[in-house]
Amino acid sequence: MPQSSSGRVSRAKRGQTMLIGLDRTAKRNAFDLNLLNDLTLAYGEFERDRDARVALVFAHGEHFTAGLDLANVAATFASGWTLPQGGFDPWGVFGGPRVSKPVIVAAQGYCYTIGIELMLASDINLCASNTRFAQMEVQRGILPFGGATLRMHQVAGWGNAMRWLLTGDEFDAHEAYRLGLVQEVLASEDLIPRALHLAERIAAQAPLGVQATLASARQAVREGEKAAAHGLAANAAKLMATEDAQEGLRAMQERRPGHFKGH
Repeated sequence: MPQSSSGRVSRAKRGQTMLIGLDRTAKRNAFDLNLLNDLTLAYGEFERDRDARVALVFAHGEHFTAGLDLANVAATFASGWTLPQGGFDPWGVFGGPRVSKPVIVAAQGYCYTIGIELMLASDINLCASNTRFAQMEVQRGILPFGGATLRMHQVAGWGNAMRWLLTGDEFDAHEAYRLGLVQEVLASEDLIPRALHLAERIAAQAPLGVQATLASARQAVREGEKAAAHGLAANAAKLMATEDAQEGLRAMQERRPGHFKGH
């Protein structure tokens, strides 16, 4: 598997899946400025890579992330952090562009604060049964500013979200599943294989259809159902004129999987 590393984040390609690995293991993958910047750059590389249809974000070492390295990032965030040139915003709240393709997150060990918010901004989330979660900003005199206040209640409901946001208490993988934060809880050894399987299933579908589905769903969340519904017919007509749509029809008639090229 081709693999490269730039700073705090590894990159690897497996077929049409880009694997993006948090790699500050000595600090339990706590986010310092270098890790924040490098993750945005990795997302930018994913967005620009026409052959990469899905990203799988995971972590090297025992822990997904211990959260923000506040001693390192506090001054920068107080004055306003801006994404580096070429970066895409993994959290969708820091003013940069978001990727247009699906992102899967696979977490294990500690998944604190900005790690939860990374999951909330992603599309499918899995975790190992040993994962421990906490949105503990209120215990540090601040508030969650990576998206938890915007999205946790959409996923989990108001009372469930406030239970954890307002106390900063830790919760386990099974509670994360109950809340809807993760879609599956797995044994540690099964986590990455399962995430890769899901990524490959998505990558095998028509990429323009996948991206249009994602964009429509995001628009419904962002602008409301009426706004998203307004564009459905035009988007469907545009997709029906693509080569992939014709291949999908042939594949259905011939009772075989489709072979899609993104055209």
